[in-house]
Amino acid sequence: MRTPLPPVAAVIGFIDAINRGDVGRLTAFMSPDHRLQVLQEPPVTGRDANRDAWHGYVTAFPDYVIYPDRLVHRGDDVLVLGSTTGSHLGLPDHEERQLTVIWRVTVQDGLLTLWQIIEDSPAQRALLGLTDDQLTPRRAGPS
Repeated sequence: MRTPLPPVAAVIGFIDAINRGDVGRLTAFMSPDHRLQVLQEPPVTGRDANRDAWHGYVTAFPDYVIYPDRLVHRGDDVLVLGSTTGSHLGLPDHEERQLTVIWRVTVQDGLLTLWQIIEDSPAQRALLGLTDDQLTPRRAGPS
């Protein structure tokens, strides 16, 4: 039996599956009780319900892409600061990329139990215990 993926690897795989529109692979990363929480909307709970929700989303928005700019790993939780393009917002890509969000992801035994989208604001960052130095994108130095 294969060792479960560590949380950051599972989150990166989940994001990659979203970006490829691969609902089957996306579902394979979900725990049976997986919960999707989008801002203040009612949660979608259960692997099957989430599979159906993602199938609908990637069908309606086939160009949807998540751009993870920073990841912060804490135990079973991974916080991702990033942006998207091709979403339901219907904005031009260059405008949508300016809108950052925080994804809070909980991973247990290599499977995602929570995928939560949170507004990126100073108040939310403080509530999550995030500091600017953790979430400021780093630039690579000269090679």
